[in-house]
Amino acid sequence: MSSAAPAPGAPDGRPSVPVPVPPGGHPLRVDPARLHGSQATPGAGPVQSGHLPVVDETSAGGLVVERHPSGHRAAVILRRNRAGRLEMCLPKGHLEGVETPEEAAVREIREETGIVGTVRGTLGMIDYWFSGEDRRVHKVVHHFLLRSEGGVISAAGDPDGEAEDACWVQLDELPERLAYPNEQRLALTAIQTLSHRPELVE
Repeated sequence: MSSAAPAPGAPDGRPSVPVPVPPGGHPLRVDPARLHGSQATPGAGPVQSGHLPVVDETSAGGLVVERHPSGHRAAVILRRNRAGRLEMCLPKGHLEGVETPEEAAVREIREETGIVGTVRGTLGMIDYWFSGEDRRVHKVVHHFLLRSEGGVISAAGDPDGEAEDACWVQLDELPERLAYPNEQRLALTAIQTLSHRPELVE
């Protein structure tokens, strides 16, 4: 299925309840040096938020764009948030092994959308913190602009099964349809970039 229908939720298709915790899907990587003196003692009750171990995570993804008779369009995914609502977001995921952010972006986009892309530029980096029950996470996500080189739009190849669907969306519609404000801003950056340098994806 590759319907481009907006995610259910608010009348404009965006989720009506913001979700502060981003999607996961991979084991968190804990820096052992930061755990010193921070682990809970068995039977001592829950760890207080001020003493949670800190986890550093790095992910990469972005906008893979193709030229279409109707204008530029980008491959996005639909995933279900923790409230159970579908939301539209950019494909992305954790770096694996010795991957560079660019290599991870190409792989994650191919896995989650079925589209093969080549990196054509940098869109920006999102840096934020969030807390789980037993850790605080410092997340850095590198986003790139990619040119579509082919493939068939589909979420069937997502190894984690987080993407329920993938679809093409007109690039100029993304600032209104993406679920997260930071990703909306990245879409605006892509629109501005391609307005001056359309050859990047042609």
